[in-house]
Amino acid sequence: MTLSGDQYEISAGPYTAIVTEQGASLRALACDGRPLILSHDADEPTPAAAGQLLTPWPNRIDHGRYSFGGETHALPINEGPLDNAIHGLVRFAPWRVAAHERHRVSLTHRLLGYSGYPFRLDLTVEYALDADGGLTVRQSARNAGSRVAPYGHGAHPYLTLGRPLDECELLVTAERYLEIDRRAIPVGAPQDVAGTPYDFREPRRLGATAINNPYTGLVRDGDGRAWIRLSDGEQAVALWAGEGHPWLEVYTRDEVTDETWRTGLGAEPMTCPPNSFVTGVDLIALEPGEETTGVWGVTAG
Repeated sequence: MTLSGDQYEISAGPYTAIVTEQGASLRALACDGRPLILSHDADEPTPAAAGQLLTPWPNRIDHGRYSFGGETHALPINEGPLDNAIHGLVRFAPWRVAAHERHRVSLTHRLLGYSGYPFRLDLTVEYALDADGGLTVRQSARNAGSRVAPYGHGAHPYLTLGRPLDECELLVTAERYLEIDRRAIPVGAPQDVAGTPYDFREPRRLGATAINNPYTGLVRDGDGRAWIRLSDGEQAVALWAGEGHPWLEVYTRDEVTDETWRTGLGAEPMTCPPNSFVTGVDLIALEPGEETTGVWGVTAG
């Protein structure tokens, strides 16, 4: 048995993927054998949240403290150096497989009351591959408790072309972004990307630009999708976010100095920005019995 539990392999046409029992994480995704995301060994602790699902909040909560429904809550701090609660509560938990076919796998997890999060959610994720369209991921949450629950979700794949990001062109179809402070907490209101280093509305070389910022004001195509795309002139990989995700986090991993330094771009679809439990920005108040769903995907090209 590996550290990440059972491994669920799926395939369709040129695409293959591996999803893990631990966290229902996307451990690997490839097209014609070419990795589209940074992967890791099944018996290795997940590095830098690679491929994990971020529920019931994405990114950070300032000092792990927030108020909701007239009550104040304190979450365990799991980003010690920055004193934040980060990336939710389910990314290391075991998920149960609900369905597994050649091209798709669905997993579920019941999140019961937790220190600092006294709410109950039934969670479902489906990963499905299509020979032409690549990967589609559907994340859902149903409030199975008796009280309104604060909710948000995200995901944390690292797109890769197998070469340094400095050499790649980046496209982010977003018009605004949030600045962050030294503890990676957003400050102020969203700003126009025009005239800033964060403007990638037209593809351009990333170079040495460091990014660890949430984007919003997403510009969507005719299918309602916003895009993050890496290309090098010969090959490409892209993440799309459906309309249930009004935010995209882009992360260039500049503080990471291992052998994959700046070869993987964090491309994170999110229902809300970092620290939304504190600010309330795009925070979902999930009523008892209510369900919410967000869809995103990754494709080659």
